Amino acid sequence: MASENPFRSILKALEKPDGGDFGNYYSLPALNDPRIDKLPYSIRILLESAIRNCDEFQVKSKDVEKILDWENTSPKQVEIPFKPARVLLQDFTGVPAVVDLACMRDAMNNLGGDSNKINPLVPVDLVIDHSVQVDVARSENAVQANMELEFQRNKERFAFLKWGSNAFHNMLVVPPGSGIVHQVNLEYLARVVFNTNGLLYPDSVVGTDSHTTMIDGLGVAGWGVGGIEAEATMLGQPMSMVLPGVVGFKLTGKLRDGMTATDLVLTVTQMLRKHGVVGKFVEFHGEGMRELSLADRATIANMSPEYGATMGFFPVDHVTLQYLRLTGRSDDTISMIEAYLRANKMFVDYSEPESKTVYSSCLELNLEDVEPCVSGPKRPHDRVPLKEMKADWHSCLDNRVGFKGFAVPKEAQSKAVEFNFNGTTAQLRHGDVVIAAITSCTNTSNPSVMLGAALVAKKACELGLEVKPWIKTSLAPGSGVVTKYLAKSGLQKYLNQLGFSIVGYGCTTCIGNSGDIHEAVASAIVDNDLVASAVLSGNRNFEGRVHPLTRANYLASPPLVVAYALAGTVDIDFETQPIGTGKDGKQIFFRDIWPSNKEVAEVVQSSVLPDMFKATYEAITKGNSMWNQLSVASGTLYEWDPKSTYIHEPPYFKGMTMSPPGPHGVKDAYCLLNFGDSITTDHISPAGSIHKDSPAAKYLMERGVDRRDFNSYGSRRGNDEIMARGTFANIRIVNKHLKGEVGPKTVHIPTGEKLSVFDAAMKYRNEGRDTIILAGAEYGSGSSRDWAAKGPMLLGVKAVISKSFERIHRSNLVGMGIIPLCFKTGEDAETLGLTGQELYTIDLPNSVSEIKPGQDVTVITNNGKSFTCTLRFDTEVELAYFDHGGILQYVIRNLIKQ
Repeated sequence: MASENPFRSILKALEKPDGGDFGNYYSLPALNDPRIDKLPYSIRILLESAIRNCDEFQVKSKDVEKILDWENTSPKQVEIPFKPARVLLQDFTGVPAVVDLACMRDAMNNLGGDSNKINPLVPVDLVIDHSVQVDVARSENAVQANMELEFQRNKERFAFLKWGSNAFHNMLVVPPGSGIVHQVNLEYLARVVFNTNGLLYPDSVVGTDSHTTMIDGLGVAGWGVGGIEAEATMLGQPMSMVLPGVVGFKLTGKLRDGMTATDLVLTVTQMLRKHGVVGKFVEFHGEGMRELSLADRATIANMSPEYGATMGFFPVDHVTLQYLRLTGRSDDTISMIEAYLRANKMFVDYSEPESKTVYSSCLELNLEDVEPCVSGPKRPHDRVPLKEMKADWHSCLDNRVGFKGFAVPKEAQSKAVEFNFNGTTAQLRHGDVVIAAITSCTNTSNPSVMLGAALVAKKACELGLEVKPWIKTSLAPGSGVVTKYLAKSGLQKYLNQLGFSIVGYGCTTCIGNSGDIHEAVASAIVDNDLVASAVLSGNRNFEGRVHPLTRANYLASPPLVVAYALAGTVDIDFETQPIGTGKDGKQIFFRDIWPSNKEVAEVVQSSVLPDMFKATYEAITKGNSMWNQLSVASGTLYEWDPKSTYIHEPPYFKGMTMSPPGPHGVKDAYCLLNFGDSITTDHISPAGSIHKDSPAAKYLMERGVDRRDFNSYGSRRGNDEIMARGTFANIRIVNKHLKGEVGPKTVHIPTGEKLSVFDAAMKYRNEGRDTIILAGAEYGSGSSRDWAAKGPMLLGVKAVISKSFERIHRSNLVGMGIIPLCFKTGEDAETLGLTGQELYTIDLPNSVSEIKPGQDVTVITNNGKSFTCTLRFDTEVELAYFDHGGILQYVIRNLIKQ
């Protein structure tokens, strides 16, 4: 049982300079332990949390000692508990989270417990931002038109979230039309330091979106977790985590003229991918930090998932405080934040000698070495210097199909296809841009690149350049503040002139909400097998994510998005080839439209003002007329509508008893799918459009839903029937069972039938057969998508055997009771001679007490093969979840016992 905090003796008052105090805090210096001064700043946040929450039950004194002794314990993969200060959700993940909470209340009721115990114990901030589809673009009325369509499609989901905000305590819902979750978090929601009933402590957050890490740029420790883990955190459960190593990333020098934060982050991403930072924190330091704006830091922190780190952390310093003032935080709040962090050795002061921080490993980058670049065509860490882009593109056309290849025959590479666009004859070639989107949390929070894009547009318009009318251009700001400073600068009109009018406030093209491209363009691409391109200022460009018809997708800074839209192709050398012809017939080059850093800085200085942030966020929780008019039920138990195609009661707790079911092995399981490397959560559980011939489409049509109202998989995540049918439904997925064919099908091994993955899984289930999945390296990389674990569980998958797992996805599999196994180093399905046609047996003890984290497990096949895997339950707590059949079942049983 819990006891009094053994560290109460170091609870001190934080005095104000003019008398009185800000409140009490657990003082790290009062420990008088010299090891604290050597700890990375990110680890100090874990230390303070362990001390403050120490009750010798959920968090123990020995956990505090492990963190204090980080230099020695972190290489040993020791386990620690962590209790974040708050939880962050967006609507795609928020809806299933609230569905699960509502289900848990029902389960508590059915088991005789108090359903009101299912309530968030930490603040939950939920921003509705993922529902904006770019249906209407290149129109100054796009925002209103898209918002009306958004509410028509998502009224039921929005009403459900509104019900949740009333039914559950401690839950703030930010209405649709407000901005992207991570930008709203940065500009408004982040506390940096909490003051709760007079107790001061660092802000920390886990979020159900992998880019929660953006907040690390503000000195707030935050990272993405699975929705299942987030729900347990809301209900007061500590997160069990391995004490991470910390990579020290030293920045020196200053960015050269014309370089952008996007160039920098793509360079950092490639360096860290090469270094290997999965499961680690990255902490930035060095003299170059003085030259790096908060927005630039946030851009780098945002892409932590792309370089594989748990966090990309920037400790609080004077730049942080300046940003807090800019974004309208009060002087009293900023004084409290600075005083607390200085007193607790969590503030970096560049006027003092650099601390003697110890890191697990070190990297260094001179900012002067950064050059213009993009990333693609299929992965965010495949950086291409701008000067090499044309050559790299031609290599991609030549190369065999893969991350850097399309295998287009030489004789077909230069073909031009004619099509009719609104009565005019037009042409398309390989590499032509059909989507150009200024979008995504990565860049739209950064005034320098947003206003830089607007300056490119201004220069282009003045020179008489135009964007081809069939290119779908869009601008989706991360918050209303962007609109205000674009208007103040007088530059929005130039973006509008080129077709980059504002389409809405939220996650759009980067999440797959790009909407349809023109029918004539789509037909030209499909009928002629063209490799069309999208250029977006996003963070994800995995195949099939941005749009089903854009096989080449490049990540670029907002100014470069405008430049590529003007050029109309990625098959261009900006150094030697003109972007277009000006109004006087003169050739216009890239250098003619690119602004200097001085030009950008001047317009940022004059256009981005604190009052804009205050005005935007004072109005944010007031909602809008469409949101305010939504009527919702008032009960604390949700009234499920069996006819709903958006909100459906999932079967997770059906038949649940108070006795845990215990661990399970796998007996004579068929391999449902056989994958290679880099299967992403977008492959496993797509967020984008629902294909007309898919099992999910069939389900919807059978219930009278018209095709135009299908919406996206992301918006349907509150309905397990649709999401199970959407599991492995990505049209670009490559399954070795299909012997080269691409698409969301598999082979039912006993009959040899080729079926949709869902139909095959149901056939196995009806036959009473378990299934497993074979995979290569980096299985589950990409978004922190809990449905990428829930879906396979509903399909009957009992285990996944891969070369390696992405951190969050492995945790999600554990949370849903699926066994994660890793091949031994140097081995995989191919080297072991596994075809995926075999039957697989995985024997595990009947008692969880006989299983150890990370132990070896033998897998046996029916044709006599036997091989050893590592069991990827990484902590004792994860084994407890497995024993209970999943993390949510574990939480319910424990809450009933309390």
